[in-house]
Amino acid sequence: MKRQVFSLLVENTSGVLSRIAGLFTRRGYNIDSITAGVTADERYSRITVVVVEDEVVLEQIEKQLAKLEEVIDIKELKSGASVCRELVMIKVSVTPGTRQEIISIADIFKAKIMDVCSEALVIELTGNLDKVDALIKLLEPYGILELARTGATGLSRGTADVKML
Repeated sequence: MKRQVFSLLVENTSGVLSRIAGLFTRRGYNIDSITAGVTADERYSRITVVVVEDEVVLEQIEKQLAKLEEVIDIKELKSGASVCRELVMIKVSVTPGTRQEIISIADIFKAKIMDVCSEALVIELTGNLDKVDALIKLLEPYGILELARTGATGLSRGTADVKML
């Protein structure tokens, strides 16, 4: 199984996200994460889809996405040739004895403490998927009360494959 990040440039029209998600649903493919937002040109949106599948299925997904009318461009965001980031907010249980340990872990990851109360801290981190997963793993023993992840988003490096419209 391989994790693949697809960056889709699509027309910014009603229902396009639903049609893309529906393509995955109809074929029984699982979406690991999906993010969407308008680009600098309001006529277009960028949708980032992360999928964990085998090579054959990943090729099929790309071909099926290319058939959708609203999809203008598809890029595989490969490690090293792209920049991918994710935002996570983690509410961690704290005691007077563990508060400084948790703050030290957050500092190591260059995470921000967003909220403090006597029983919990809310920590925010932006980073690549491995960095986010590593922080979560380190905080699990302290008791994660709530967790929210945005899903990956990214762009390819350089200008060689920029789609000019």
